[in-house]
Amino acid sequence: MSAPHAPSAPADSTNVGIWIVGARGSVATTVAVGAAALAGKLASPTGCVTELPFFRDAELPHPTELVFGGHDMVGVPLTKRAAQLADAGVFPAHLLPQVEDALRAAEQEIRPGIGAVEEGGEGGQWATVSRLVADLASFRERNALEQVVVVNLASTEAPVEPRTAHRSLAELRAALESGAEVLPPSALYAYAAFEAGCGYVNFTPSAGASLPALDEFAREAGVPYAGRDGKTGETLVKTALAPMFLHRALRVRAWSGTNLLGGGDGATLADPDAARSKTETKARAVQDILGHPVEGLVHIDNVPEMTEWKTAWDHVLFEGFLGNRMTFQFTWQGCDSALAAPLVLDLVRLVAMARRRGETGLLPALGFFFKEPMGSREHDLTRQFDTLVAWATAAPGTEAGTESAAGGGADDGGPHPSAPGGAA
Repeated sequence: MSAPHAPSAPADSTNVGIWIVGARGSVATTVAVGAAALAGKLASPTGCVTELPFFRDAELPHPTELVFGGHDMVGVPLTKRAAQLADAGVFPAHLLPQVEDALRAAEQEIRPGIGAVEEGGEGGQWATVSRLVADLASFRERNALEQVVVVNLASTEAPVEPRTAHRSLAELRAALESGAEVLPPSALYAYAAFEAGCGYVNFTPSAGASLPALDEFAREAGVPYAGRDGKTGETLVKTALAPMFLHRALRVRAWSGTNLLGGGDGATLADPDAARSKTETKARAVQDILGHPVEGLVHIDNVPEMTEWKTAWDHVLFEGFLGNRMTFQFTWQGCDSALAAPLVLDLVRLVAMARRRGETGLLPALGFFFKEPMGSREHDLTRQFDTLVAWATAAPGTEAGTESAAGGGADDGGPHPSAPGGAA
């Protein structure tokens, strides 16, 4: 038994499908509203990195070329979810009538996700892969798409324990074909994406495509992927500030943070196992930038009344000349969906461009967007941005344009060493 492969797109098609796992969630809905608003010139592209002048020469898909679909387990239609988000102040309510047709079209392309239906019969996860791949193939064929990029925006999973089946593609295929349950949902969606010939973006801390077997699969399938854990708030500030202490020769002794958030993300992260995935990626950046262990913890608290908003408060203890100890504190308050949505659009456009340029496997240059920049240990925001611009604007076939084609980056040759199932 084998999963079906998606048919080739029409030769003259330039439309790109965005297939979102968690398609009716807050971030996904904001992405769909935002893309429709940009396509209709109803809003400015504020927050979209790829709309900066640095990327003017990058050959990126236009917002009018994006087509939405996805998987989800909930039944609230996009139009209703958008109205709820508008009421919460995520985006202005006057946009809703103008993007309603686009939301209804996207709603027609949403299919039941893993766990939303009984897979039934024998086959285990392999049967699920077949269903997911069929959904992707049908979406691409029905909309005459050049390509599809799958984006994981689903709830954060607990860290996955390494298994033998994660080590190589041959071992993973054998396990799946035997009916074994060896992959968490995020990795199963990644497997289906690669089987269907689609690029993949993991915007969550979940395993996704970080397993060695899936990195191998992406390169075999000839598709690019990026991840993991979108960098939208507190960690974004950390990766901009930590280099300041390093370059000013001020030794950071402790860096502690407290995060308050509501909504679905807050409810998910109230689970200690799910929160552990998030805190691990949030804590790593400062120590990697500074090059030494730093005392302090990251706390995440669910405050349902905060709904779509989040607040982060950080306390930094640092040492100056002659041992003088000083402190720095900052507060970050923002709307998570409004911060994340433009980055999702950026990532889809960049992954689609990489696919057009023939790049395969991991795209380390996209580490700018992630708390855990797979394929590189670089967390310095400015250096990451410089790498991103050089890669995105390089002519195909040049060193900067092909650096990621082998699935690795300048710092190591594959997934981040801390990835589940990766090298120690």
